Amino acid sequence: MERRATLIEGLRILGRALREEPLILGISIAGSALYGLTTVVAAAVIGQVTDRAIVPAFAEGRTTAGTMWIVALAIVGTAILKAAGIVIRRLFAGIGQYRLNASYRRRVTRQYLRLPLSWHHRHPAGRLLSNANADVESTFWPVAPLPFALGVVIMLIIALVSMVLVDPWLALVGFLVFPTILVINFVYQRKLSPLATRAQALRADLSAVAHESFDGAAVVKAMGREADETERFRGVAHELRNANVGVGRIRGAFDPVLEALPNLAILAVLLIGSARISGGDLEPGQLVQVAYLFTITAFPIRAIGWVLGELPRAVVGWRRVSAVLDATGSLPYGEQHLDGASAPAHLGVRQARFMYETAPEGGNYEVAPPTRAVSRQMAAGPVSAAARSDAAGAGAAESNGPAVVLDDVTLDVEPGRTVAIVGPTGSGKSTLASLLVRLVDPVDGAVLIDGTDLRQLRPGEIAESVSLVFQQPFVFEDTIRDNITLGRDVPDDDVWAALELAQGDDFVRDLEGGLEAPVGERGSTLSGGQRQRLALARALVRRPRLLVLDDATSAVDPEVERRILAGLREADLPSTVLVVAYRRATIALADEVAYIDEGRVAARGSHEELMVASPGYQRLITAYERDAAERAAIADDDGGAA
Repeated sequence: MERRATLIEGLRILGRALREEPLILGISIAGSALYGLTTVVAAAVIGQVTDRAIVPAFAEGRTTAGTMWIVALAIVGTAILKAAGIVIRRLFAGIGQYRLNASYRRRVTRQYLRLPLSWHHRHPAGRLLSNANADVESTFWPVAPLPFALGVVIMLIIALVSMVLVDPWLALVGFLVFPTILVINFVYQRKLSPLATRAQALRADLSAVAHESFDGAAVVKAMGREADETERFRGVAHELRNANVGVGRIRGAFDPVLEALPNLAILAVLLIGSARISGGDLEPGQLVQVAYLFTITAFPIRAIGWVLGELPRAVVGWRRVSAVLDATGSLPYGEQHLDGASAPAHLGVRQARFMYETAPEGGNYEVAPPTRAVSRQMAAGPVSAAARSDAAGAGAAESNGPAVVLDDVTLDVEPGRTVAIVGPTGSGKSTLASLLVRLVDPVDGAVLIDGTDLRQLRPGEIAESVSLVFQQPFVFEDTIRDNITLGRDVPDDDVWAALELAQGDDFVRDLEGGLEAPVGERGSTLSGGQRQRLALARALVRRPRLLVLDDATSAVDPEVERRILAGLREADLPSTVLVVAYRRATIALADEVAYIDEGRVAARGSHEELMVASPGYQRLITAYERDAAERAAIADDDGGAA
C-alpha cells in the first residue's frame, strides 16, 4: 500500500512539473518522439538496405553507385533526424528541470522570509538549507528522463507493431521478453525504494550536522571538541555511505539482468529467424529489422524504469519541500501606515503576553517549554543570546507547563525618551525587544507605534521606522559599506555620520579600502566590539523613529559605550530609544528605567528611585557593580604584576 501511494504521489509530482513547464517539456517530449520515430524508421531502412543492397551485392558480386548513394542518403538522413531529436530532448529537458529547481528554490526561500521567527526556532538551519537545495533537486530529478520515457513510448508501440507486421512468430518472443523486463523493473523499484528514501533523509541529516559544526567552529575549537564533532559527523556520513552502498548493491544485482535479457531475446530471434529463412518464410532483411528492433525496444523500457526508480527519492524530497511551502503561521499584515516620519515614535505595550512554541516534526504546534534541543535550534536564528537565555530561563522556571516568557507587560514610552530595560537573566528583556520590532507577535495584548497595532501595519512599514541592534550582530561577508547600507542607495556622508555616531569611524578609516574593505565571513576580520559598532551604524543610517538596543554595546569598553549613548542623546535623530542594559553608567544615561522580573514590569522610575523602592533592582545593580569592581581589581593586579 505504501509503495502504491509512493507511486501515485510520484506521478502527481511529474504531473505538476508538466503543468508548470508545459512548453519547455512539451518541446522536449516532441524531440524524444522524433528520436523514437526515426529510430524505428532506421530499423526499416536497415532492413531495406539489407534486402536491396547488401544481399544482392553478395549474390551478384557487384552494386551500383546509384544504389550506394540512396543507401548513404537514407542512413545519413535518419541519423541526422535522430541526432536532432536527441539534442532537442536533452536540451529542453535540462532547461525544464533547472527552471523548476530555480522556481521552487525561490518559493522555499520566499516562504522562509514570510514565516515568523518562532517557526525558524523549531527547525535547524542545516535542514532548511537541505530543503531549499538537495530536497528541491531530488524532487525534480525524474524530470530529466521524463520526456525521454514519454517520447519513446511512441517508439515502443511502433516497434512492436512493426515486429508483428514483419513476422508474428518473432514478435511473440518480444511479447514474452518485454513483460519479463517490466516485472523485473517493478521488483527492482520495490527493493530500491526504501533504500533510496533512507539515503535522501540521511542527506538532510548530514547537511544539518555539517552546518551546525561549521557554524559553531569557534566554540568547537575553543572547547577542544574537534574529535567529538568529527565523530558525530563520521557517524552520519557512514550511515549515508551504507545507505548509498545498499542502493548500489541493488543496482549492481539488477542492472546486469536487465541488460542481459534483451540480448538473450536477440539470440532467440536469430535462432528462430534463421530457421524461418531456411524454410523460405522470412527474408534476411526482415530478420535484421526485427533483431534491430529488439535492441532498441529494450532501451525505452529501461528509460521508463529510470523514471520509476527516481520516484521514491522525488517523493521524499517533495514531502520535505511541501512541508515548508504548506507551513502556516506567517505574520498577518494590515493596510495602515505610520505618519510623522521625521518625529520620534510613541511606543505602547498593552498587557503583552508571550511564550515560545515548539512542535514535533510534522505535528501540530503546541505551547511548551523550550528544551535543550529547542534552545540549540534557536541558536541558529538571528536572535540574541540574551533572548535565548530568556526562553531557557522561563522554561526552567516552569518545566512542567507552558513557558510564559512575558506576562501582562504594559509599558508606555513618550516620543524622544530613552528608557533602559533592566532585569536578571531569563526575565524577558530580549523577548520584549523582539516584540517591539515584530520578530514575533504577542500571544495576548498588543504592541503599538503611535497608537497603531503593529499587526495592522503594511509589510515593510515597521522596518522603515524601527531598528533593533542585537547583542550578537550578524555581519555579512561583504564590504563595510554594504553591511551598513544593506544595498540601499545611501550617500557616503550619511554612512560616515552613522559610523561616527556609533564610534566606528576611526577603525573603518584605518582599514585598507575604508568603506570598501571586506570584512570576511561573519565579520571574521573584525573584533566583537567593531562588529557591534558596525551593526549600530547599520541601524542609525536608517534614522529610525524607534531604536532598540538589545545589549548592543556589551563588547565595547565602558568609555566607548558612554560616548555612543551620550552621542545618541545629543544627536539630531528622530528616535525614541530603548536600551537593554546592565552597566550602571549606561543606565544612568537613560531618562528612566523599567525593571523586568519574571516576565513582568516589576518597577519603573529613575535609577535612584528604583534603588530605594525596588529590592530586586537594588540586588541586581549591586551584583553588577560588585562584579565590575572585581574585574577592575583583577585587571589592576595583572597590570601591577606585569
